[in-house]
Amino acid sequence: MVAYLVIREGSKWTDVFRLIPGRTVTIGRAPTNQIVVKDERCSRHHAEIFLTQGQWTLRDLDSRNGTILEDKPVRGDVELQPGHVILIAHAQLAFVDDLSAAFPESVVNKAARAAKDIDEETVGSASDDSSVLSALEPPTITHRKGQTKFLEQPLDEEDSTTPRVGKAATKLCRLAFELANRPDVHSVANLALSGLLESTQVDAGAVLLLPRDFEGAPEGNDLEIIASQAESEPAYHRISNFLATTVLREGEAVLARNVEDDSMLSVKDSKGELHATSILCAPVRQGRIVVGLIHLYATSSAKVPDPDDLEFTLAVAENVALALKNLNRQQELAENITIRQDEIVQLRERLGAESEIVGSSAPMGKVHQEVERAAPSRATVLIRGESGVGKELVARAVHYASPRRKGPFVCLNCAALSETLLESELFGHERGAFTGATERKIGKFEAAHDGTLMLDEIGEMSPSIQAKFLRVLEGHPFERVGGSESVEVDVRVIAATNRNLEKDVSEGAFRRDLYFRLHVLEIRVPALRKRTSDVIELAHHFLHRFNAETGRRLRSFTAEALDRLQQYRWPGNVRELKNVIERAVVLARGEEIEVSDLLLSNLATAGDTGEIPTVGHGYEPTTLAEMERRHIRATLQSTGGNKSRAASILGIERSTLDRKIRRYQLDIDLTRRGNKT
Repeated sequence: MVAYLVIREGSKWTDVFRLIPGRTVTIGRAPTNQIVVKDERCSRHHAEIFLTQGQWTLRDLDSRNGTILEDKPVRGDVELQPGHVILIAHAQLAFVDDLSAAFPESVVNKAARAAKDIDEETVGSASDDSSVLSALEPPTITHRKGQTKFLEQPLDEEDSTTPRVGKAATKLCRLAFELANRPDVHSVANLALSGLLESTQVDAGAVLLLPRDFEGAPEGNDLEIIASQAESEPAYHRISNFLATTVLREGEAVLARNVEDDSMLSVKDSKGELHATSILCAPVRQGRIVVGLIHLYATSSAKVPDPDDLEFTLAVAENVALALKNLNRQQELAENITIRQDEIVQLRERLGAESEIVGSSAPMGKVHQEVERAAPSRATVLIRGESGVGKELVARAVHYASPRRKGPFVCLNCAALSETLLESELFGHERGAFTGATERKIGKFEAAHDGTLMLDEIGEMSPSIQAKFLRVLEGHPFERVGGSESVEVDVRVIAATNRNLEKDVSEGAFRRDLYFRLHVLEIRVPALRKRTSDVIELAHHFLHRFNAETGRRLRSFTAEALDRLQQYRWPGNVRELKNVIERAVVLARGEEIEVSDLLLSNLATAGDTGEIPTVGHGYEPTTLAEMERRHIRATLQSTGGNKSRAASILGIERSTLDRKIRRYQLDIDLTRRGNKT
């Protein structure tokens, strides 16, 4: 049995509620009710209507002010009949089973035309239920509007058709929009005051806020006047401490009238000539915390603020609080951006400093010149040199001297990864592309967009990866592993290798077309033994660096230590020198680094150091490969199988050591005796 409640509030029909069998309808002030009556006289859960034994029944839920049915209080359960009118606070609910019976004739006619033009305030009806419901819920667009009328200017104060509440809502809507666009606290406060003095029965006021970093229980004297206004002389006078403290602690807005003779509420000027007749005070709250007040008062008996003015002031205070919160957030974001920008600048400066190539020898002078020539170009650069000479450092120098210096510098060692992992690292992969691919990952090419990608050990790249890599170098888009989406990037590639690529090309281990594509510009970095004059300069550079990192204050090197550094052949090049100095800084006991603090590798006697062993007692002719195999084995023995330590002593990368262990088929059990990290 379907029925309806036609709801009337004041002089207007506001809603039509359909009653459905099996569903209990609750009526009350709480927003959880199906029908909400916004009146303080209405209880939170006031009454309910339900269907029992085929009859719709009304029940009062022990409400404070009672439920009236046909001018009689409801006691217990009462059956509803068509035409019954239920009175709850100011709301009237007409119970009908035929909507046409609930409306006057004039309204019926409006309902018949509702499909064309629905009245904004009246719920109409027609001759039957279906026509009325279709009118209430039209299937087509009935109105179009470019801007809300609440933002239109000017507002006609003389318009008698618009109630005071509607005008206040319009003003508040405009004020809220304007407050949200103010750039600072003072402009927010002044705009709010202007709107309040225009819209309420007061003639002076101020916005007062607690200091941003205030802690503890606030009092009125802690407030700072942000802005004040007065329609005429005398100027604004500060709120009484008693009233300010009360509102700060209670967090509730206050309206006080006839306060001239109240010493706790009234305000006077220095001459005692100012007498406030009425006072408004509203808290500015952010969450549950009161951060300030809006203080308003009238000095003339002609202006008497009422509860509606208090409501309006409180609403403005809430909007002021929101505007201040947004400003604080904007300020925090701006400060964070500034901090991050400073950090980026510092990081770039640090990276640039770390990219500085140390060395004033003639061979390094040539490297500097080649870097300067290569940097402005977009061409691919091939950096060649032994392991440990600083090929990555040269690549960084090219990047930070190029127009791409503000873009990312991304580095990848091709020898450290398997073919599958290398492809994923270079080009990225999609979720589910392979076991363990739980999410999308962008590759180094995407990460280096608008910057530089350095690929170390380019000669270790497999033929299949070489083919895909070449296609990207030629400007073609690529797809992530397991994906079909084309990805285009703008990346400058710098390749590095210690291999003889020409030999690899002739043997078919490296693509000829890729070699020519990479070999556009070439920079050769000399071994450290070929620029011995740079050793001392580099040693002091690393000493200064590791002093700063470790907090040591070592002054320099002894003369014997410097002499030893220059005599050594440095098979591991600059990387080995760096490791030797770092170890010496940590181990040195005096104020200077001594010879005993320099732990140098015995590779200085091997053939790859540049020193030629003397033929004599104990000398056994052998190949360089066999000599290298023996030396690597001896170094692993001395470190107890610790590959990382062995690689550091040998002056080579860990991945290079692993590759040589496999090449020479060294005893695997040897490498497991110690820590292999």
